[in-house]
Amino acid sequence: MGAMTNPTARAGDVEHGEPHPLRDISFGDIGIATERRPDGTIYVRSTTTLTDYPVRITDRLHHFAETAPDRVFMAERDGSGGWRKITYAGMLGAARKIASALLARGLSAERPVMILSGNSIDHAQMMFGALYAGVAMCPVSPPYSLVSKDFGKLRYIVGLLTPGLIFADDVTPFAPAILATVPSDVEIAATRGAVEGRRVTSLDELLNTPEHPGLATAHDAIGHDTIAKFLLTSGSTGNPKAVINTQRMICANQVMIREAMAFLKDEPPVIVDWLPWNHTFGGNHNIGLTLFNGGSMYIDDGKPTPAGIAATIRNLREIAPTVYFNVPKGYESLLPVLREDAQLRKMFFSRLHAMFFSGASLAAHVWKGLDEVGAQETGARVPMLTGLGATETAPFFMSVTPQTSRSGHVGLPVPGNEAKLVPNNGKLEVRARGPNITPGYWRAPELTAKAFDEEGFYKLNDALKPVDPNDLSAGFDFDGRISEDFKLASGTWVSVGPLRAKLIAACAPLVRDVVIAGLDRDTVSALAILDADGCKLINPTLQLDDLAGMAADDLIRDAFRERLGRLLSQATGSSNRITRAVLLDEPLSIDKGEVTDKGSVNQRAVLEHRAALIADLYAEPPPAHVIAVG
Repeated sequence: MGAMTNPTARAGDVEHGEPHPLRDISFGDIGIATERRPDGTIYVRSTTTLTDYPVRITDRLHHFAETAPDRVFMAERDGSGGWRKITYAGMLGAARKIASALLARGLSAERPVMILSGNSIDHAQMMFGALYAGVAMCPVSPPYSLVSKDFGKLRYIVGLLTPGLIFADDVTPFAPAILATVPSDVEIAATRGAVEGRRVTSLDELLNTPEHPGLATAHDAIGHDTIAKFLLTSGSTGNPKAVINTQRMICANQVMIREAMAFLKDEPPVIVDWLPWNHTFGGNHNIGLTLFNGGSMYIDDGKPTPAGIAATIRNLREIAPTVYFNVPKGYESLLPVLREDAQLRKMFFSRLHAMFFSGASLAAHVWKGLDEVGAQETGARVPMLTGLGATETAPFFMSVTPQTSRSGHVGLPVPGNEAKLVPNNGKLEVRARGPNITPGYWRAPELTAKAFDEEGFYKLNDALKPVDPNDLSAGFDFDGRISEDFKLASGTWVSVGPLRAKLIAACAPLVRDVVIAGLDRDTVSALAILDADGCKLINPTLQLDDLAGMAADDLIRDAFRERLGRLLSQATGSSNRITRAVLLDEPLSIDKGEVTDKGSVNQRAVLEHRAALIADLYAEPPPAHVIAVG
C-alpha cells in the first residue's frame, strides 16, 4: 500500500530548470493507495473521500437563482455584435416554463428531447428545461445534419432514441435532415425558421407555457439514477452509441472537478468557450463547472480554424477568462496572436488561474510558447492542466497537478475514482470505477455488457504507463489506444498511440494528425492529415482550402520528407521505423466515421476506407505520391 500528497506550487519555485516560476494556484491534494495482484493487475484508489454531491444538477441552478439572481450565467453574441445575456434567475424561470411544456407533452427517456443545433442560450434553455422536468435530452452533433450527405448517422440516432420533440434554434438549415430522418408525428420546435410541410412550435410558445401543476412533484422525483441526457459517441466502428448520463454521474463529477481544481472555489469562474455541447468536455465538464461554481459562460462563436479563430480573438479581447479550455489545435491557433498582440495578451492573462486541454496531445513547442507568453505578461508560467476521461466517465477521471503536468501525462485518479490496470499484450489497460461512471448504453445491452468487466470497472480501451514503476504516486502517462495497436508480419507489436504522437511532433507544424498502417505487413507506414495553417508557414502562396494543392506542393513534400527522415534516424526497431507516408489530398469523411466534428480521427475507419492508399504505400516500386525515405 502507498500514498502520496502533492503540495500546490509556490510562486517563487523554479522547477525542472524552467526559466520562469509556476504561478501559484489552489489545487487539491491527490493521494492514492495501491494494491498489486499476483497476476500483474494493479488497483489505484484515491485516498481522499468524495464529499457529498447534490441529487440534481438543477439544485445548483436553484441555489444561484436565489443567492446571485442577477449574475450572468450565460452570454452569446447577438445580431448587433453585443452580448445577449441570461442570468441565473432568468435561466431558472425559462427552465421551469419549458419543463412545464415538456411534462404536458408526456416526454420521458423513452421519448426524449433531441437538440440538433449548436451552442446557444436557446439550446441551454431547452437543456435546462428538460433537466428540470426529469426528461432526458440528447444534443446531436450539427454536422450529422449540416455536413453529412446521406444523413445516415442522424437517421440511426432518431431510430435509436425515438425522440418526442426535436429542437433547433434556427431550424431552416436543418430542414432537409429533419424531412429525411424525423417521423411526421414528432414535434419540431425552434426559435425561428421553417420546415416545409411541417408545423414548427416556437420557443416563445414553450416559454409562455403556464406552470404545470405537477412541476414541483416531477422535479422532486428526480433522483441520482434519473437519466439526465444521452451523449453520442461513435466508438471505433459502426453507428453511434448513446451513453446514458445520470444525475449521479454529472453531480458527483462536478464535486470531483471542484475538489481537484480548487481554484474554482476562489472566485466564480468566467469562461469563454466554444467546445460543442454534444461532447462531454463542453456539455458536461464546462457547462457543469460554470453552473456548479456560480460562474459565467460566454459562448464563443469562434472555432480553432483559420476562418474561425478571428471570432475567438474578438471575444477574448472583451472577456478575460479565469480558466481557459481548448483542444490543442485551438491553442496552436491562439498562440501566434498572443505573441504579437500585447493588448490581447494583457486581457487574456489578467485573471487567468489555469489553462486546460483535452482531446489530443499538446505539442511541446506550443506548450513552451504558452509558458513564454504567460511569463512575459505575468512573470510566471500559467499552469496548463489535463487528464484522462471519456464520455462514459462524465468525463473527469484522472488529473495531473500543476507540478506534474506535461504532454502525455494524465496523472492519478481524482477523489471518488478507482483505476484498475490490467496487463494486456505488454501494456497496462486502464479501467475505471466510481459514481461518475455510466450505467451503460441506451437500448444496447450487449454493448453495455462488453464495456464492463466482472468487477464492474468500465473499460476505457486506453493503455497507461507508470512514470515510475516502483512509485505509482508519480502518476501515469498515456500509452495509446488498445484497439489501435497491431502486429507486423514478424509478430512485433506496434504501439500506435506513442508512435503517432512522435510522428506528429517530428513533422510539426505540417501535420495535424496521422494514421499508422502496417497490420500484417513487414514495415510501418503512415497517412498524414495536413495542417493548413502549418503548411502555409512553409509556403505562404498556398490556399488554405486547397488540400490537394498542399499535398502535391514540392515545398511541403520536401519539408515533410526531411522531418520523416529525421524521425527515421531515431528509430530503434521495426515497431517504430516509418519509411513511407502519403499526404492525404482530400478531407476525411464524417459520413464514413473517419472524423468527428471535434476533428478527432478514427484510425480504424480511415484504414478501412483508404485501402487503395494503403496498397500504394506497400507497392514496389512506390507510386510518385508516396513519400519514401531511408
